[in-house]
Amino acid sequence: MDFQPTDEQVLLRDTTRDLLSRSYDQEKRNEIADSELGFSREVWNQMAEIGILGLGFDEDSGGQVEIALVMTEIGRHLAPEPVIAAALAPGSLIAELGNDEQRQILDEVAAGQTLLAAAYIGSTTAARQGDSWTLSGRMNPVLAGDSADTIVASAALPDDGGTGVFLVDAKDTTRHPFRTFDGRRGAQIDFDDTPAQPLGDAADASQAITNAMVRSQSALCAEAVGAMEEALRLTTDYLKSRKQFGVTLNKFQTLTQRAADMYVMLEMARSMSLYAAMSIADGNLNPVIASRAKLQIGRSARHIGQEAIQLHGGIGMTAEYPVGHYTARLTAIEHTLGSTYDHLRALIGQLRDYEIVML
Repeated sequence: MDFQPTDEQVLLRDTTRDLLSRSYDQEKRNEIADSELGFSREVWNQMAEIGILGLGFDEDSGGQVEIALVMTEIGRHLAPEPVIAAALAPGSLIAELGNDEQRQILDEVAAGQTLLAAAYIGSTTAARQGDSWTLSGRMNPVLAGDSADTIVASAALPDDGGTGVFLVDAKDTTRHPFRTFDGRRGAQIDFDDTPAQPLGDAADASQAITNAMVRSQSALCAEAVGAMEEALRLTTDYLKSRKQFGVTLNKFQTLTQRAADMYVMLEMARSMSLYAAMSIADGNLNPVIASRAKLQIGRSARHIGQEAIQLHGGIGMTAEYPVGHYTARLTAIEHTLGSTYDHLRALIGQLRDYEIVML
């Protein structure tokens, strides 16, 4: 297996890095996060021009490895654009399930003209009236649901037909927007006999939903790796510059050892993130692999985030300094699509399938 990125992948990564480096510093990031939308439309459109918003929609647009490279840069720069929530995650469901007409919306998503949101969590039922469908129920939280133009919602099909996936015009729903503690946006979305269009056939789409969640978990892992890299860099730079008793903090062996432990946890997370992305790229969308990656990412993120703040001292808790914002984002990722403990329980449930288990 080749672990080195291709020239095209390196170009995509470097172009993304250049865009985000020009667009964001801590002050600008805080300003955009406090805006009504919560992200920059200008940056969003530039991402569309690069091709980021259409990754994974077809064979020519790039796959999970390209998504991982881009998301690592997004995590490194703490960019607030909801690339996973408003484009890649719901878009992958449309790409997998949609008919030719429905897939045309992906061109608008890739061009930055249409925002999506994936509504998985909640209790929603579908009802059929002749050739028409309606949804009733509530989904919460729906990340990027406050600004979405189209909702990609799962709903229980009638007569125990499983779980279907539907397209819903966001204007036909009732939305209750909110801010998450890491400064991102979401909404509670209520459906009340809301007109809906089934994606493809109105059939059980549980496997497609699982596939979309596996892809999203891998993308979140890659974003977390980028955030952890930057949190570690900020910490080591601080230890090299901050003085105590006349010498820089990196001269204290205990502090240096703690920074070394952070590096070890980062490399463990990086390996698992790469494992998850390359497994998907190889056609293996295995929830167990996703859980393994998410478990290690969660453990590493908690360790690195907490140590970064501790080693910075009081400045690490201030809103003006970036390390606390990185820790908040890492905490949010750890609780998105299953927490560390959720994935640990899922893996424990798989123990009977193995002859030998090593802890």
